[in-house]
Amino acid sequence: MSPQPPAVPAVPTATYRLQLQPGFPFSAAERAVPYLASLGVSHLHLSPVLEAAPGSAHGYDVTGHARVREELGGEEGLRSLSRAAREHGMGIVVDIVPNHMGVPVPERLNEALWEVLREGPASPYARWFDIDWEAGGGRMLLPVLGGRLGDEPGALTVKGGVLAYHDHRFPLREGTEHLPLPELLDAQHYRLAWWRLARTELNYRRFFTIADLIGVRVEEPEVFAATHACVLRLLREGVVHGLRVDHPDGLADPGAYLLRLEEESGRAWTVVEKILGPRERLPVSWPVAGTTGYDALHRVDGLFLDPDGLAELSALYRGFTGAAPDLGGEWGPTVRRAAREVVAHDLAAEVGRLTRTAAAVCEAAPGLALRDHAPWALRTAVEEVLARVPVYRPYVTAGGPVGAEDRAMLEEAAEGARAAFAVPQEAVAVDVVRDLALGQLGDGEAQRDFCARFAQVCAALRAKSEEDTAFYRYAPLLSAAEVGGDPGGPQVAPEEFHAYCARLQRDWPATGTVLSTHDTKRSADVRAALAVLTECPQRWVELLERVTRETLRASGVEAPDRHVAWVAWQTAYGMGFPYQERLVPALLKAVREAGLRTTWTERDAAYEEAVERFAVAGPGGPQLYTVAEFARGLAGPVRANVLGAALLHLTMPGVPDLYMGTERVYAALVDPDNRRLPDFPPFAREAPEETAEARQEAAAWLPESLSEEKRALTGAALRLRREHPEWFGAEASYEPLRAAGPAAGHCVAYARSGAVVCVTTRLSLRLAEAGGWRGTALELPPGRWRDLLGGREAEGSAGLAELLDGRPVALLVRG
Repeated sequence: MSPQPPAVPAVPTATYRLQLQPGFPFSAAERAVPYLASLGVSHLHLSPVLEAAPGSAHGYDVTGHARVREELGGEEGLRSLSRAAREHGMGIVVDIVPNHMGVPVPERLNEALWEVLREGPASPYARWFDIDWEAGGGRMLLPVLGGRLGDEPGALTVKGGVLAYHDHRFPLREGTEHLPLPELLDAQHYRLAWWRLARTELNYRRFFTIADLIGVRVEEPEVFAATHACVLRLLREGVVHGLRVDHPDGLADPGAYLLRLEEESGRAWTVVEKILGPRERLPVSWPVAGTTGYDALHRVDGLFLDPDGLAELSALYRGFTGAAPDLGGEWGPTVRRAAREVVAHDLAAEVGRLTRTAAAVCEAAPGLALRDHAPWALRTAVEEVLARVPVYRPYVTAGGPVGAEDRAMLEEAAEGARAAFAVPQEAVAVDVVRDLALGQLGDGEAQRDFCARFAQVCAALRAKSEEDTAFYRYAPLLSAAEVGGDPGGPQVAPEEFHAYCARLQRDWPATGTVLSTHDTKRSADVRAALAVLTECPQRWVELLERVTRETLRASGVEAPDRHVAWVAWQTAYGMGFPYQERLVPALLKAVREAGLRTTWTERDAAYEEAVERFAVAGPGGPQLYTVAEFARGLAGPVRANVLGAALLHLTMPGVPDLYMGTERVYAALVDPDNRRLPDFPPFAREAPEETAEARQEAAAWLPESLSEEKRALTGAALRLRREHPEWFGAEASYEPLRAAGPAAGHCVAYARSGAVVCVTTRLSLRLAEAGGWRGTALELPPGRWRDLLGGREAEGSAGLAELLDGRPVALLVRG
């Protein structure tokens, strides 16, 4: 008899994220199973697996919840992958998307939405979607037209009983097919409109500001049941073993949703994509294992930043760019201005709905007559309070208890909002908005709606204004502008890191931790390279001045502005070998997101051409060799950061999630890289020759040996976790270890359960410049210790120069 495969652990020891797409379906993932099992992974972590828009490279634009996506191989393909994984003792975690569905082209692909478009508010599916029928006069606005209605004669036609517009298809109400076009359009339950009207007139909740993702009312029991039936069945049948919940902050009541999910899922290991502020805590009432790990990313990254060097780099950035404080010169003013812009423009439709709801409460509540709170005053109050909420959202339900942190946060936001009113009597509108956001003006439908929707808009505003705008305007150190990060204060002291890890081990021992995801703006290894700039800010500026002169002399081309120059050269350095094919799209994304001179919707063609011309002539042209030479000169410190961050991630409290390929050196940008096909083993050997060459050149700034070194470290740590889960799990311990000596601040070390010791070097360039370890020693726990990475043995007070001879990290086990 063949031996039984090992059981799948209920709590993962490590997960490995695979981005599925038609070019990388379940069958391709299945081929990776033996390799990932040998690496030490306990669970595959799959991007969304339900039906999505055709060709989708990410799967978050779900079009149907009842079946597994056929483009990936359908349910049988998923079951085959699950069987292969179980044969190697591995489970499967899937990403689920409860907040929204895709509005596909053609629209018929979303069957539930198609029925709503055909039948309107009377459709049994109307409760699925968060549509404000009253605001639309009983019709749903569809912002799909290239111009105003009538700008494209003949573009709208009736074919086969449906209304056609280019590739779009819309259902017709019964009996309207033969009406003249103007009457036919007026007779439908939807209104076709110019795409620009989404900003001001859209009457359905969207995902952030993306109109082709429509909000789902998963708070309704029948909607929850219908949208989760397939995934819950796969859980019960053992095909799937855990869940990652996408964007819970978009839900009306995340806590209530997660309670129901826990009940229905059999308490499967579940993490939520919750992005926490620097001092924010995950609600303890949520029945989840923790977050997906952006909070851990911030702490690990911050350890490798030199606070003094960061301050110097920031001053050099302000001097070089001349940026105004609120347009990239300082973080606080920049993020506040971005929030005001987004709330007044991109989210105008959402603010309008909140204002109407607030007005309705004022009309109905005694002592809150609308005449005392004119609509314009209410709208201003809504905008001002929203813009001052410092985290993604409060967690308040109308009539329910309000946590002390949420209350204090909304009180402070309201206090600041009053300054926007010159007349004190008008500022009373702020108190109305505050009390509505706190759920304190009764338990009527309008109050409940405002309370939930205010929090949902907060999340959209935070994401759009901070991650998608301010992160691209404030650029002293690009790696600090990362999801879950704090660009205004990204550095983390060792004591802070240890305190964070101790809290995780105590409160959230099975939370997710992560360094690279499909959403990180730069992969961990790119950020590791950028972090070294805080140790040599003057060298960076000297490079900047040199390449600026040489580019101008060689081509006569200058950057269109100094901000773009700084971002372009730093991006090029982070990439290591900045080929135009990747650099130009990355820069165009950066300038459009920043919205200073061009945007995604109002493009300045001349400016974008100047950006591209500069990229080709400068960092993507002959100067790329100068940049690569500079990067190679910092290869040693970058190596220390790459390996140090990896070791911390793999051994700190929590469940580490690896993004595909990151067990090797992985130099990637969110665009254009986050949709590319996998190139990790075994697929690297099957890649076309030009892809392999591009991969090698993309990492030319670091020796190929580092990839093998990183993979060896990853495998050693993951196998240790898999073989001894008790050393890292819920019953484990975390003990900081202190070094003694002149270079003690360059060592971060800790023990796990008295059985494993992890030693990492931080700020290695500063360490070398100061003369090395100089007798600094680490007091090891009792016993004889062996380094799994190099075989060296040590005990007692170990000199770091000897313990880390030729290597910036050590992974020690007793024995």
